[in-house]
Amino acid sequence: MSNGPFADFQNEVYLKGLLGEQPTLPFGWREVEAAAYEVMTPGAIGYVAGGAGGEDTMAANRAAFDRWRLVPRMLRGIPSHRSHETTLLGTTMPAPVLLAPVGVLSIVHPDAEGAVARAAAALGLTMVASTASSTPMEEVAASAPGGSRWYQLYWPSDLELAASFVHRAEAAGYEALVVTLDTWQLGWRPRDLSRAYLPFLQAEGVANYFSDPVFQRGLPEGDQLAAVQKFVGLFNNPTLTWADLAWLREQTSLPIVLKGLQHPDDVRRAQDAGVEAVICSNHGGRQVDGAVASLDALPGLVEVAGDLPVLFDSGIRTGADACKALALGAAAVLLGRPYVHGLALAGEAGVHHVLRCLLADLDLQTGLSGHASVSELSRESLVHVGR
Repeated sequence: MSNGPFADFQNEVYLKGLLGEQPTLPFGWREVEAAAYEVMTPGAIGYVAGGAGGEDTMAANRAAFDRWRLVPRMLRGIPSHRSHETTLLGTTMPAPVLLAPVGVLSIVHPDAEGAVARAAAALGLTMVASTASSTPMEEVAASAPGGSRWYQLYWPSDLELAASFVHRAEAAGYEALVVTLDTWQLGWRPRDLSRAYLPFLQAEGVANYFSDPVFQRGLPEGDQLAAVQKFVGLFNNPTLTWADLAWLREQTSLPIVLKGLQHPDDVRRAQDAGVEAVICSNHGGRQVDGAVASLDALPGLVEVAGDLPVLFDSGIRTGADACKALALGAAAVLLGRPYVHGLALAGEAGVHHVLRCLLADLDLQTGLSGHASVSELSRESLVHVGR
């Protein structure tokens, strides 16, 4: 990527066209998604595209963005070279955009998490690596040594294993710990059920478990079935309570981020627990069908959060989406499914393309709506257009 503004990406594309070079990848998120599903297996499509139940929460996530509209302001002396740099939990970012944790990426492309890590690092973006990775966390880190990365924890029922995951992440240079709270049990997912497809049972997305010395203890060497059965027995941890966060704090000096919050009272509990940030998220509609859209929940969380940063995911597809979430108080946004679609299409290059598209769109939307930086976005930048 050039050192110029993100928006220069479009000039680069047009200049190449002038020289006879036509794009090989689509630019609209819907077109990228459709192209990705042309090359993915039916099982992978169901797993990536699907949501809980009737997928009403997925639809609500997108519909919520339509109820907010940017109100462009004119003649405000906006510079053509805009900086969106921000620092969050000690991590400096070129824009308040992170890559959301998505597991089991090997079902989409053989280069899996390594390709994503390299693409993110090339743009200076922070990747949140999933516990359910197809690649051990140390290998993900080694694939992009200079990259910024946070580690997402699915908190297993075995506390010794949980501690091992956290210690491994810290040793591998991960800069924050993102604890997903809303997936202590898998939601009802008809697309996966219709194919009886759960990749973990095929030993996909379990690399962090299979590479862990605590997990391997007592397992017969080379017995994949026994390892999968052990994974199934300890992945879920429904007994967790707010009090358990004190134990987690004892395990690490990393900033702790809680992902999956939708209710203001849970933000208050997070504040009481002394965590460093929270993520307003409904897991992209994959857990609770009929749940509140994340964007609808965001203002209430921000209102009570005070100085506690509230990040946002679930439904981000465009630069305009990111602008709206940032204007409603999000400290940063996380992009999920779109980069997975890019990975399916063209591996690392596909992820890089999708990320450049989002950053260019975000830069242009910010400037064209009358803001010199995303830091200027506020509730005054928007109008609510009804239900």
